[in-house]
Amino acid sequence: MKIKITLFLFKGGGTLDDWANLSKYAESNIELIDDLDENRVVFMGNSITEGWSNFNPDFFINNPFVNRGISGQTTPQMLIRFKPDVVNLKPTAVVILAGINDIAGNTGPMEIENIAENIFSMSEIALSNNIEVLICSVLPAKAFPWSPSTKNVAKKVIELNLLLKDYCLKNNIQYVDYHSVMDDGNGGLKVPEHTTENDLVHPNKEGYKVMEEVILNFLASK
Repeated sequence: MKIKITLFLFKGGGTLDDWANLSKYAESNIELIDDLDENRVVFMGNSITEGWSNFNPDFFINNPFVNRGISGQTTPQMLIRFKPDVVNLKPTAVVILAGINDIAGNTGPMEIENIAENIFSMSEIALSNNIEVLICSVLPAKAFPWSPSTKNVAKKVIELNLLLKDYCLKNNIQYVDYHSVMDDGNGGLKVPEHTTENDLVHPNKEGYKVMEEVILNFLASK
């Protein structure tokens, strides 16, 4: 198995562990390793995944789901913590929702193909450890309120999603298409149904309910 990992140099003099924020879930990971659940599903992602627990904690509390989202993270950072935050927890499946912060340039400019390769690498690592993979489309997004200089967001999201979908089809991996069910028709999240007017990237409570219905249908079919 060949895995290509696209990483970036970072400023500040810290370690890669610091950069990837490996400490965030270290303590709770130890508890989970000591109490393995054969039905466990880990959700790997960024602030969209992390915020899910804030809007609807019952979704994770009432199911064998583990939230491993970290706000602001890009796919290179997720790759660094994929083993401790996913593989070591021995889940039956991992739900990967990533890529929007890469498009936003949080860790520097990155080609769409490289973003996809990092997600494919996470998938390959999971599969090599007998973990089923569900790769999610990036949610619709037209603009970043915090970064108006980022151009063609909706187009880049669609380009990335096409690469993810093609990879899933070729490798018999489940592709979770949030984009189609949440698109406002112009490449963005529906306002106010799925996001707030001053956000446009993160789902609101109703948006997460849509995501929950979609992902539960996928998990029920496993």
